Amino acid sequence: MSTTKANKKSNLYAHEYRVAFMFVILPVIGFLVFSFLPFLYSIYASLTDWNGLGRMNFIGFENFQKLIHDPYFYQTMWNTLFLMLGIPIGLILSFALASALSRGIKGTTIFRTIYYIPVISSLAAISILWQWAYNGDFGLINQVLDIFGIDGPNWLQNPATVKPAIILMTVWKGLGYSMLLYLAAIQSVPKTFYEAAELDGATAFQKFRNITWPMVKPVTFFLIVTNIIGGSQIFTEINIMTPTGGPKYSSATIVWYIWKKAFKNWQMGYACSMALVLAVIVFAVTALQFWINRRSEYTVD
Repeated sequence: MSTTKANKKSNLYAHEYRVAFMFVILPVIGFLVFSFLPFLYSIYASLTDWNGLGRMNFIGFENFQKLIHDPYFYQTMWNTLFLMLGIPIGLILSFALASALSRGIKGTTIFRTIYYIPVISSLAAISILWQWAYNGDFGLINQVLDIFGIDGPNWLQNPATVKPAIILMTVWKGLGYSMLLYLAAIQSVPKTFYEAAELDGATAFQKFRNITWPMVKPVTFFLIVTNIIGGSQIFTEINIMTPTGGPKYSSATIVWYIWKKAFKNWQMGYACSMALVLAVIVFAVTALQFWINRRSEYTVD
């Protein structure tokens, strides 16, 4: 009888392992087919003069040599880096909002919903909406400025204002997501920590530095890494709001430039070389962030 039960139990475990293996192997297959193999293919394509349709002629490192002397590559990389200034701005604002909502004020649920609506909204639709709002002739922003006697510029057609305008839009778009993560982290801090700190005479800044910040630090690290990766891939906003890359390429990002070379100029091999360089840069920055975070974990104040 015990042998029969043991066999049934063994068969049950084997069945569970097979089911678990199926759940695990499907994402792995998807990664190999749709990510890893195309990545390997792009490495080879970067060493050719492939136009996306014709024959792939091996040319060695000519694409990378051309990239080094391409002024638009450096300009679009600089534009992409400049637009990432919205990351710290967004994190600071989202943390401030989360801190305010964590105090139990009335209407917290309504505010959460309002701030999170842009996150779940279509990025293309939001880009069109902001493109209209930034219009220099009849845009909503300039209409509001006109009430105060300010003559607003043509935001998306002025090299001095197009990048700040896009930064404002991206901060607004991602504010709700970061805010909810910060809010969850703040509300997970046991109140007994703050009560003990108050008994010891800790100030508000000391409570933030020694209690709140260590508890929300993992969330901050996660948001910085994901925002850097997402910021390096910004494309939709640029392609809709400034379809020509802005005045004097002032808003063109590296991904937009890669797309233009690949699907507008049919220089797929050259586009692959730029994509690989971007991938290496993003990987290096992400690895640096992990190293800094791991190092700070062992730092004792």
